Amino acid sequence: MAKPAKTRNIEPDNQVYASLDYLHSLQYEARGFSFLPRQPVHSILVGRHASKLRGRGLNFEELRHYRIGDDIRTMDWKVTNRTRKPHVRVYTEERERPVMLLIDQRQSMFFGSVRRMKSVVAADVAALAAWRVLSVGDRVGALVFNDDTIQEIKPRRSRATVMQILQSTLDMNHLLASGREQYRGSVQLNRCLREAERLCGHDYLLVLISDMAGWDDDTVKRIKRLSRHNDIIAAQIYDPLERQLPSDQLVVSDGALQIEVDARQASLQQQFTEDFISGVEFLQRELKKYLVPIIPIDTIDPAQLQIRHAIGDARRRNGP
Repeated sequence: MAKPAKTRNIEPDNQVYASLDYLHSLQYEARGFSFLPRQPVHSILVGRHASKLRGRGLNFEELRHYRIGDDIRTMDWKVTNRTRKPHVRVYTEERERPVMLLIDQRQSMFFGSVRRMKSVVAADVAALAAWRVLSVGDRVGALVFNDDTIQEIKPRRSRATVMQILQSTLDMNHLLASGREQYRGSVQLNRCLREAERLCGHDYLLVLISDMAGWDDDTVKRIKRLSRHNDIIAAQIYDPLERQLPSDQLVVSDGALQIEVDARQASLQQQFTEDFISGVEFLQRELKKYLVPIIPIDTIDPAQLQIRHAIGDARRRNGP
């Protein structure tokens, strides 16, 4: 696949454009995500996981009474002799879980009304995920995409791979600029998901980091196919202005055309907010059918705090 052009000479501030120094520093913030084996998939970014298969694995789980059908090789004879009742040792097989990050840097992500661009927040979330996965010893890779390019980074268990993911994200992030041609609907999002289907056969954790702009039926179908043999989490990046219009006279532009909007009308504000919420809720309902949770991440609060909060809510809903 084609490589993105060289990074433009821009002084990063981690608000309009991502900063490599900041992304690097997030390794010290990538903590507080529970990687317990029984962690439900709704808790974001699980690392090593225990499979549902039981057998003569490496990790001892429990000692219990013998049941008809248990493998005689799992019998604990010492406990059986001592208690005069047959006991078996139960093990849980631990498997590696490679993680693939799908990082959106399309033109639709180059938007922010208060503090940071959505594209910058996506880079932050990707960095937090990559550092956390590496810290638990799993392989991490990425598909970083914009409106023209998909950059593939194969999953590896190395610091160099994380830095490669960050640099590729930074390269595409710094290519973004106002006035450029707008994103082409769902075309590149679906292409990225198609690449993920090709690369991720089974037992992957896929983390889709995107504003989901332009998603369509094909997007949902591809996510459905991926979810058959993998776990997927969608971190949906949004800006407050996409949810609620300010009470003011606005000039809105797509870089080529512009229009004046009187956002002081209560009916317009209400309709705008209702359209956003209904769109998000509809997507959540569609993905929930395939056990794909959506974690909303705004452009105001630090991403690490929002992820920890999302994990806490999921754990309270799903139990330890």
